[in-house]
Amino acid sequence: MSLVKESIEVSVPVRTAYDQWTQFESFPQFMDGVERIDQSTETLTHWVTKIGGVRREFDAEITEQIPDTKVAWVTVGGESDQSGLVTFERIDPSHTQVTLMMDFDPEGLAENIGDKLGFIDRQVKGDLQRFKHFIEDRGAATGEWRGQV
Repeated sequence: MSLVKESIEVSVPVRTAYDQWTQFESFPQFMDGVERIDQSTETLTHWVTKIGGVRREFDAEITEQIPDTKVAWVTVGGESDQSGLVTFERIDPSHTQVTLMMDFDPEGLAENIGDKLGFIDRQVKGDLQRFKHFIEDRGAATGEWRGQV
């Protein structure tokens, strides 16, 4: 397993950042390589990705979700083995630190080489940068889910 950890400061309140992160269907708008996410229940999502020319489909289960604090997940089926946690820390009333940690198991020669060369780290860093622009440009979340898992 490999571990990726990246953080970014976004210029929105913690609730706005968190609320946007709960809108999984919007991820393709800021996550490079994510083609589609369908949420079938409060805790189950189906992902379709294409990264580095490799297309994968998998399900992810939300294992812990605390409003304005964190969202944790683990894959439960399909072509990817990963788990992760995103946390939201209030810096001040209008700024939030978003930290994404992800454990994943690269498959095959290309993914292992890409991992060793830092491709996944750069991918996650870029996704967080695009999230920052997405939420700051909007100034408001596209929706919200305030439930707790």
